[in-house]
Amino acid sequence: MSQARLMDGTALARRIVEQTARRAAELTDRTGTAPCLATVLVGADPASVTYVRMKQNRCRTAGIVSRHVELPAETTTEELVGTLRTLSQDPAVHGILLQHPVGEHIDERAAFEAIAPEKDVDGVTFASFATMSFGGPGFVSCTPGGILRLLDAYDVDLAGKRAVVVGRSAILGKPVGMLLLGRDATVTYCHSRTRDLSAVVREADVVVAAVGRPRLIKGGDVKPGAVVIDAGYNPGNVGDVDFESAAERASLITPVPGGVGPMTIATLLEQTVAAAARQLGV
Repeated sequence: MSQARLMDGTALARRIVEQTARRAAELTDRTGTAPCLATVLVGADPASVTYVRMKQNRCRTAGIVSRHVELPAETTTEELVGTLRTLSQDPAVHGILLQHPVGEHIDERAAFEAIAPEKDVDGVTFASFATMSFGGPGFVSCTPGGILRLLDAYDVDLAGKRAVVVGRSAILGKPVGMLLLGRDATVTYCHSRTRDLSAVVREADVVVAAVGRPRLIKGGDVKPGAVVIDAGYNPGNVGDVDFESAAERASLITPVPGGVGPMTIATLLEQTVAAAARQLGV
């Protein structure tokens, strides 16, 4: 029988979206302008189409206008960059989300950097990463930001804790490590070349699995009483952690689905309304 307490991202995300909806309504009433999020999708990857549709539905729930820009799969880097720059210059658009991946033929980093920092509500630009790392005002990467909100909601004191991040992607692993470091955790990054991964993970008070490999982290890898955050999502609703065995040793653990995923979208919506408020001078 599982001993760990579940970290309910669905319930927390619902509260954040409700608060965001109230802020959006107040902003709209005060300025006559509703917050607007532009989503850009290249091609018709089924998973990406589903994610974008989900985000559009959540936008409506939160009182945010959703503008969808769909581009053909053969779109070039230059064409995508042009689209993103046009949206960045449009005063009616307050936040921009480029759904990734965008296709191997596109320079994804060049596309991200075409998004104006003040509209980078997904926290994917160099400017956002630097600002986040130094604790300045700006937008965090949404999944890492959602993870920190979950940790706060469950009163996890990170100061002095050993945190192990498994994964080093630019929009998840690296930024979540910087956010944890900013909370005075001692952070170790693990990746495909880490030697004896299990031994490193067993030393962690907080484990963030963000590598995209189903059930990579086993129960035996988890230190008794550790907090386990599973940010992976693999086919079949399977995370990067073997949930059943890890839950027998962890004190807190996120389910998949229902843990980190809902928090990502809630953070995106919250940052979109914050971006609109800044741009509208409210």
